[in-house]
This record gives sequence, structure tokens and C-alpha cells, in this order.
Amino acid sequence: MPASVCEYLVALAHQHTPESRKVLGSNIAEQLLAGDPGVWTDRERSLMLDILHKVVVDVEMSVRKTLSESLAGVADAPPALIRLLADDDIEVAHPILTRSPVLRDADLIEIVQNRALEHQLAIAMRYSVSEDVSAALVNCGRPTIVEALLRNENAKLSQATVAYLVEESKRVDTFREPLLRRHELGPDLAKRMFLWVSTALREFIVDHFAFDQATVDALLEKAAARELEDPGSGSEPSGADALAETLEQKRKITPDMLIDAMAQGEINLFVSMFGRITGLERDMVLRLLFEAKGEGLAVACKAVGLNRRAFCSLLDLSRKARPAGKTRAGAPSESAPALFDATPRAAASIVLKKWQRTADYMVAVRELKRKAGLHG
Repeated sequence: MPASVCEYLVALAHQHTPESRKVLGSNIAEQLLAGDPGVWTDRERSLMLDILHKVVVDVEMSVRKTLSESLAGVADAPPALIRLLADDDIEVAHPILTRSPVLRDADLIEIVQNRALEHQLAIAMRYSVSEDVSAALVNCGRPTIVEALLRNENAKLSQATVAYLVEESKRVDTFREPLLRRHELGPDLAKRMFLWVSTALREFIVDHFAFDQATVDALLEKAAARELEDPGSGSEPSGADALAETLEQKRKITPDMLIDAMAQGEINLFVSMFGRITGLERDMVLRLLFEAKGEGLAVACKAVGLNRRAFCSLLDLSRKARPAGKTRAGAPSESAPALFDATPRAAASIVLKKWQRTADYMVAVRELKRKAGLHG
């Protein structure tokens, strides 16, 4: 270091005034950032950094920002100085929090627990985030932070954290899409999410995890049952149940009303009305509605006197609730309508009465198909 510069800095250090500390810090920062590193010995550089650490809080914001940008990528920067900059205002801290390799997990977790949203968000977007730091960010309970973390491909998530976020995604829909794209998410947790995500994300789950048709059928039944649960779950009937009961008493449940309810997405109302006219429990109606081939729906519709047009409309609408391209080829358009055409209403009524007592409907369906000479 040139003697004149050294003497000037020493003179500033001896003044011990707030103004001299600001000037001292600014000059040291300028020397470090603008000077030729070869001019200083290792001891001089270490001394300058040590002094800078002591006075950096007195340095102007613009200088601290420049210093932070310069030191963010330096692997051997003084840890104490880096921690001080990381705990500064976010304008200064951001480069350090997102890029500095000097910060340890303990440093980052302390900042997560004690600083504001902006600091937490910077850490969530960091070039590398460990499982422990990710857990600390999730524990903050801020959806914005969690979403940023999930979208950071360089962040690592423990299985415990992933499982927790899967459950949280029931109520926080912004977690769902980025969570489904995480490599840590396994098929078992994806199946759980299937029950509450959108149709598009259900298609993503089916395609990404390559579930077979039997698994898809089971997931759809569970999803439908969950969506149609009475949220009150008390002794009072739901709005759909109450409306269906009133319509039944006035004999106003018509085929067109059933079709309109399905077409408008009022599946809860459809299930309540169809249950009223068939005498079937909710779970049984759901099974008929979402069963892969649609044969149970065909028998029930025939038993209560719905015509072929109404049945085919309901069958088509029920198929639209399934992930695209995952319905068995030919089954809905051939097997179910053929069974509807071949089954006498009297025979269908007998089967419907059995279903009112037991949910094991496939035996009855197979018997009707045998009598009608249908196969498959």
C-alpha cells in the first residue's frame, strides 16, 4: 500500500469522530474495490477488512451496496463482515444472501428467524439452500416464501418437509403446481394431492407418474367422494340435499334437470337428486358415476325410466371429469350403451333394489350382460 494512503487512513482512524469513521470506511472500501490487489500484502488486506468490519455500519448506503456486490462471490471474504452485510438493509444484504458461499446454515437460519420478509425471500432464492434452511423457511408460515422456495431448483427439501407441504397444499393452492414438479415428491404423496388439485394437475400427475388405469379409477373415485362430502357433516342436510328433497316431494326431478346439474358442474346437486330417485346412498351414486365403463350408471338409469338420450348425456358428462386420454378405449361408448339397450327395465329395477342393500354391484352387472349375450 502506498505510504501516503496508509498515513491518511491511520490519521482518520485516530480522529474517533462519526464523520472520520464514515470517511475511513468509504476510503477502505474504495481501496479494496478499485485498487490493484497486488499492491497490498495479505496482512494489509486482512487489516483493512478488519477495520472495515468495525466501521461498516457508519459507511454510506451506496458504499455498502457496492461492497456487498463485490464480496458476494468471494469465497474467502471475512465471515464476520459477510454476516454484518447479510444482516443489513435488504438493499445491501440481497447480494450476500443470494450468492455468498461464506454464510453457513446457522447464519442463514438466524436471519430467517429474525429478519423480515425481504431477507427470507432472498434466502429462498439462494443459489443453494440446504434441507435445514428450507425447513426454517417453511416454518415461517409465509406462502410467498414457500412458493419461491418450491420454485428454486437448487433448494433441497427433506421428505418430512415435502410431506408437510403436501398437507398444506390442501388450503394453499399456490403450492400445488411447483410442489408436483419437485423431484423429491414420490408417487404416494402425489396420489394424496390428486384428491384436491385441479383437472389439469391431475392429468400432470397421471402422466408424470405413469399410473395404470386401475390406479386412476381408484383415485377418481376418492377425489369425487372428497369433493362431494357435506362440509357441515352435522345432522342438518346440506343445501343440495335440502333442494333435492324438496324437488322429490314435488316430483320435479326430471332427466333434463339431472343433465343440467352435471353440465353446470353442480355434481353435489346431481348426486343428491339421483340418490333420491334411485334410493341409493351417496357413495354408491359416486361409484356408478365414475366407474370406468359406465355400466352401473346404465342399469340405474334404465331402472328409473330415463331414456337413452338422457343416459348417454350423463355418461358423456361423467367422462369429462376423467383425465384426458386415460379412459379405456371404446369402453364408455360401446359397453354401457349396449347394456342399456339390452336390459329390460324390470330386470334393471331388480338389480337396483339389490344395490339399495349392498354396494357389490358388479356381480349383478355381469349377470345382466350374460343374459343379454354381451361380453367384456
